[in-house]
Amino acid sequence: MHTIPSPPALARPLSDALGIADGQPVPAAALRDAASRVPVPPVGVRAVWDGVDAGTASALLKDADAELTRDAPVLRASDWARTFRDGVRTAYEDRARALRARTALFVLAAVLADESAPAGAPPGAAPYLDAAADGLMAFAEASTWCWAPHDRHTAGRGEVVPDPADPFLDLGAAEVAALFAWSDHVLGDRLDERVPGLRRRLRYEVRQRVSTPFLRVRDWHWIGLDGDAHNWNPWIHSAVLAAALLLTDDDAERAELVTLVVRGLDHFVAVLPDDGGVDEGVAYWWQGACRLLESLDLLAAVGGPSLDARGLPVLAELLRYPHRMHWGGPWYVNVGDAPARPAAEQPWHVLFHWGLRLGDPAVTAHATARARARGVAAHQDDGLGRALDGLSAPDWQAALAAPPAARTTWLARDVWLPRVELLVARERAGRTEGLALAVKGGHNAERHNHLDVGSYWVALDGTPVVVDIGQPTYTAASFGPDRYQAWPLRSGWHNVPDPGAEQQPGEHHGAHGARADIGEHATAWTADLAPAYPEGLLARWRRTVRLVRQVGAEPAYVLVEDEPHEAPGAVRLHHVVAGHVLLTDGSARIDAGAGRTLRLTWDPRHLTATTEVRTLDDPLLHHSWGHRLTRLTLHTAAAPRVPLRLRIERATEA
Repeated sequence: MHTIPSPPALARPLSDALGIADGQPVPAAALRDAASRVPVPPVGVRAVWDGVDAGTASALLKDADAELTRDAPVLRASDWARTFRDGVRTAYEDRARALRARTALFVLAAVLADESAPAGAPPGAAPYLDAAADGLMAFAEASTWCWAPHDRHTAGRGEVVPDPADPFLDLGAAEVAALFAWSDHVLGDRLDERVPGLRRRLRYEVRQRVSTPFLRVRDWHWIGLDGDAHNWNPWIHSAVLAAALLLTDDDAERAELVTLVVRGLDHFVAVLPDDGGVDEGVAYWWQGACRLLESLDLLAAVGGPSLDARGLPVLAELLRYPHRMHWGGPWYVNVGDAPARPAAEQPWHVLFHWGLRLGDPAVTAHATARARARGVAAHQDDGLGRALDGLSAPDWQAALAAPPAARTTWLARDVWLPRVELLVARERAGRTEGLALAVKGGHNAERHNHLDVGSYWVALDGTPVVVDIGQPTYTAASFGPDRYQAWPLRSGWHNVPDPGAEQQPGEHHGAHGARADIGEHATAWTADLAPAYPEGLLARWRRTVRLVRQVGAEPAYVLVEDEPHEAPGAVRLHHVVAGHVLLTDGSARIDAGAGRTLRLTWDPRHLTATTEVRTLDDPLLHHSWGHRLTRLTLHTAAAPRVPLRLRIERATEA
């Protein structure tokens, strides 16, 4: 039976750190008039909003002007029902996401332009404010905020339309609640003046769809009462927290909501590994770990020292995960459903502020560099609260405007995260030039899991060439029993062996004895992969993946060594590569463009090679890899009796 070591117990849970253990609630007095202590000021504080970087403000207003010329997305019952009819969930979710982003953009524009107009003023008096109100009302009048695949109530009734009287609290509902909360907070009296009654409607809808279900139902699956707390936990709790602080007028109810948020977040904090590893991958770090950090910031801001739990020891390691997964440029090690090129529109200011608070220059340097590469200093796709927070933080704005300081590196030579069994190694610390390697162990019941135990990546000059495909567009089947019918999730399309069968799902199908050996001249990852396959198929399959650094004239290389024991027959070794492949006897050249070319070599007496080109029509996969990927497969003619070795190095010859 395969097991991953459980995270050691934290020094104290979140509720203990806040002094509300043993059933004690957050004192109502600590939260009274909470909105006045939120770091984001309302629109009338012009010293802040007029001080936003001129280039950023101009870009956002230009985007808003262009959006005013377009029709608003319409939320349609037929799109929502497609989840149940043909499994397509994006038809509705893309429209809902676009409407949220559009509404958030108009809120930002109304704030930056300092718009105001009385209720009786003619159309055009406050175009951004009116458009923001239209978006908010469109959501207020929608039958549901829940995304259809999540709505277990509708599925249980056997229907294809939601019941407004039976709301389901999911990520979609959380996103709209947060949009309402931050819109109300920042535009406040401007909405009262221009659209009297709208703020009362916002509060009513959030109470019906989010606050009341959260208070009444205390066994939501995403809370993690069974120990399976994942990104949904802090994602939804952070929205409930914002709604409690910004939209809840009753002191006792506000305190009850915040107390339950803290106790709910405890379940997420309890499963955080002490090494800061995240098995959901770097893209979900922003929706899980980062949402936790934002919630802790908000609690500390409104409650002062009595509600400041930002000193939990695990948080310092958690902060380092994003830059530890960075290859270079837009590229990251993409475990699980994470894309290799995550969206650049992330709340980098959160990392920056936490790096400052904890005195970690690598965290702040990575955040600042990636935000500068993004271009615009805030974007509504981050979520309205995140955009407002970044725009209104003068130290963050100043950091982005300042000339880059002396280089602070965040690229460590070696990173080993034993709890998730993930190794990242490069030729030299602080440099993207040369070879870099990542290898993962773990098991096949991880969150957002792919069947990829023992898979590895090889990057050249900061760009992955031997790659992980990443997440395809989600469908209704993406999180059900048919999940692994999607080809990018199967082991046959990961860089793992095929000993006559693919890897199997389940926690007991995982790496055994994974370890890292880190040295000056070489860093290696080793594990037995046999348990990842059907029981009884293999006695043992020892895989060692080693990065050997340059010594003298001998160039750096990656060596992959597979040692099957009692394989039942011929085996195949799969490698998914990004680039043009040229095969010769015993070798392959992978031309990844921009002068990046890898040479792969093997013993032709034991292995022969074939290639298969896969055209990519999925928009998410196309974003990372372009039009195609190639699977290079090495075959044995019979059950192997010797170790199988593959050497990967930079190609130098023409």
